[in-house]
Amino acid sequence: MSVPGASKGTVDDPARREVLGLRLSAAGALVLAGVGIVWGWAVSSQVILFDGLYSLIGFVLAGFALRAAALVEQGPTPHYPFGREALAPLVVAVQALVLLGTFGYAAVDAVGVILVGGSQTEVGPALAYSVLSLVACIAAYLVLVRMQEGSDLLAAEAVQWRASVVLGVAMTIGFGVAVALTRTAWSGAAPYMDPVLVLVAAALILPAPIRMLRQSFRELLEGVPGEEITDPIHAAIDRARADSGLPQPTVRVGKLGRKVYLELDFLVGEGEGWTVDHADQVRRRLLTELSEPGRLMWINVELHTDPAWDA
Repeated sequence: MSVPGASKGTVDDPARREVLGLRLSAAGALVLAGVGIVWGWAVSSQVILFDGLYSLIGFVLAGFALRAAALVEQGPTPHYPFGREALAPLVVAVQALVLLGTFGYAAVDAVGVILVGGSQTEVGPALAYSVLSLVACIAAYLVLVRMQEGSDLLAAEAVQWRASVVLGVAMTIGFGVAVALTRTAWSGAAPYMDPVLVLVAAALILPAPIRMLRQSFRELLEGVPGEEITDPIHAAIDRARADSGLPQPTVRVGKLGRKVYLELDFLVGEGEGWTVDHADQVRRRLLTELSEPGRLMWINVELHTDPAWDA
């Protein structure tokens, strides 16, 4: 017995918060990109140019994320009857791939600079930029962390800003050391600090896009979501089953962006008096218990008597 249709929660405020957060992220990335590229060129700093390029890429990716958020918010359409929630993990995967490519190129270029004797970076102005960039990136990251609840797109933006914070810390420490080296007998090592910082930053930031890519592929391949999602679902199912007297169901859980799919198949005996009303009661109860801001619950409950159905 199949309950026609799936249950869909509604979300308004989280959607507006997502768009606002993406716009703030894009604006911040564009400002830092302009400052970083100009400053890096002026002081002959490869790592500052890399930081500016990273921010420029972040601006472009935030634009893609905004477009994806707008399409997702349109909900189901005649051509996309289940909505376009898959755009969220797809955009995150693209972000991760672009970041990996950027870091790879920067690392290869940095090795080349080291092999030719380093760079003639003006370390004093470079240190000043590092401090200013670090403060700005920390502020942007903290804002997005407060806004990211229920939004994979904002969470991905927060990861990018956290990577910028890591890069800012590395630059501040590195250029601080370079300034100190210029006043010692080790001043010959100062030209190598800039390309070394690029390599250090790439190594520190690398795990973030790899995690983003792994999570996105898991969603796109309809893998089981993490325990933070599945544990409350299984607990709610156990309570509903115990109160209704239904047997242990076959449970399937999936996640695409903000949408969580939940399918329950209960194998019941023939002639036991189970009706569509019982399935409806379980579905409504689970929808009430599991709905929360920023999440769309699609729940399907089936009662059947065919043992081969779930095989």
